[in-house]
Amino acid sequence: MSKGIDGSRRSRIGYGSSYRKGGEADLSGREEIGAVLGGQVWLIKPDKKGPSANPCIWMQAGVVEFKNCNNFYDCTTCKYDVGMRKRASEGNQPTWQDAMRRRSGLDRICRHSLTRRIAKRQCAYDYECVHCDFDQFFEDVWTTKTRSFPSEVRKVKGFDVPKGYYFHDGHTWARIESGGFVRVGMDDFALKLLGKADAMELPLMGKELSQGEVGWGLKRGGDEAHVLSPVDGVIVEVNSGVRNEAGLANREPYGDGWLFVMSVPGLKKTVKQLMDDTSGPGWMESEVERLEGMISEVAGPLAADGGYLAEDIIGNLPQLGWRNLTRTFLKT
Repeated sequence: MSKGIDGSRRSRIGYGSSYRKGGEADLSGREEIGAVLGGQVWLIKPDKKGPSANPCIWMQAGVVEFKNCNNFYDCTTCKYDVGMRKRASEGNQPTWQDAMRRRSGLDRICRHSLTRRIAKRQCAYDYECVHCDFDQFFEDVWTTKTRSFPSEVRKVKGFDVPKGYYFHDGHTWARIESGGFVRVGMDDFALKLLGKADAMELPLMGKELSQGEVGWGLKRGGDEAHVLSPVDGVIVEVNSGVRNEAGLANREPYGDGWLFVMSVPGLKKTVKQLMDDTSGPGWMESEVERLEGMISEVAGPLAADGGYLAEDIIGNLPQLGWRNLTRTFLKT
């Protein structure tokens, strides 16, 4: 499993600040922002050298000089946001809302525009987001329904491994999106291994899944495969396109072929149990080598160009055994 994300990736996906555990005496310091969550003191320090790829709303409002979002724009669980609001309540600084209210009319743009998640849009509710219909739509509907494609994909012995995704060793992926939602799907290896399914048996909205336990299934002919969920959470959106046409997952496993979106508590703790895109390619290579060994046992040595490692591996080599493949690679 991954030990973390390297420095360049940490900056690019919004880890442009550092935080550490502290004690009560640290709360009076000026170099770091202090916050208390669950009885633990946390000290947050912005990294002014990091790029603002995912700018924090406190920086965009002009309250602080530099801060990248490190909580996937889920302000309600953000240690930094707690500390900043505490400092504002003590009169040491304005809130980001007050800072924005001081701007002229055309510059008073929506918080989602501030953080570069939508095109420029004016705020019509004086930054009282709780009363804003658009804010509710954006957080609860738009972010869960709008899929995104990987910006870069690496080929590992013919199988796609995208940047910016996390991987479970049962060959599923998780992509963290705006607001802390997690989009889930099956990886390119699993879908090529089992071929086009007749049906994807996806969970219903509101269903609670547990990491490492069976979350859904797929059927092909008389065979069925159970698939492990990569994360803990509750289903908030299901891809009706895949439910209606299972082959969509095979054609675009990391794009339109996503399966569902989850609301995940304790997101950072959850993803620590997964592989990121730095450790994923090495793991994928070892999985392909294991598959090559299995193929050699039933069909002889592979050709130099990869032999049978193409789409629908089980369809081309049924002697590999459906049950054998799902037990070995899907861990079910």
